[in-house]
This record gives sequence, C-alpha cells and structure tokens, in this order.
Amino acid sequence: EVQLVESGGGSMQPGGSLRLSCAASGFTFGSYAMKWIRQAPGKGLEWISSIGPGGSSIYAASVKGRFTVSRDNFNDIQYLELNSLKIEDTGMYYCAKDRDARVDWNTDYDVRGRGTQVTVSS
Repeated sequence: EVQLVESGGGSMQPGGSLRLSCAASGFTFGSYAMKWIRQAPGKGLEWISSIGPGGSSIYAASVKGRFTVSRDNFNDIQYLELNSLKIEDTGMYYCAKDRDARVDWNTDYDVRGRGTQVTVSS
C-alpha cells in the first residue's frame, strides 16, 4: 500500500521559515516524480513544485525563489523548505506521488498524503 506522511507544518510569522517532510512507503520512490500541492482555506488545489527522480525541479511562480524542493531516494523522503513565508502561503500542504517519472506542473497525481498545516500570520 502506498503511503505518504507529511510533517513539519506549523504557525509562523511572515518572513519565517519551515521545512516540510514527506515520508514515502509502499512503492519504488526513486522511480517516480513527486509533487507538493497546497490548498488555501476555501480554495482549490494549487500545484507548488515537482521534482523528478534525479532531482530536477520546477516551481509555481508564486513560490519560486522562496521554496526549495529536494528528495532523498535512499531514505524515501521528499522535502520542501519554505522561506520568506507570506500570509498567502497559509494552507494545507500535501505531498503527492506522480503517475510516472515525468516532471509536470499540474495538480494531477496518483496518491497524496493527508497533509500538514502551514499557518502564516502576524
């Protein structure tokens, strides 16, 4: 069974930083692209980042330059480092397994975790 478990969320002031983790199990982690997707209160899913098996990555314009995605294919973990946080970054952050190794910029995914909450407020 594929499982994705996110952790690391919390409450921060604007300008702060967080590091999210996603522990994966139940599939060959190093063979798939992975995504981070978020959902702000009352809004739909927003694609944040994608990372390929080899580490190539792309970002949404709203987070580029502030967020950094990485992965550890030995320990089956995806990370998302959030810097210079803004109030509009508030939302539930989901880790998602893509359907193959291709990196793309949409909210389509195979399986996603339950999410970790990030709240940015002054």
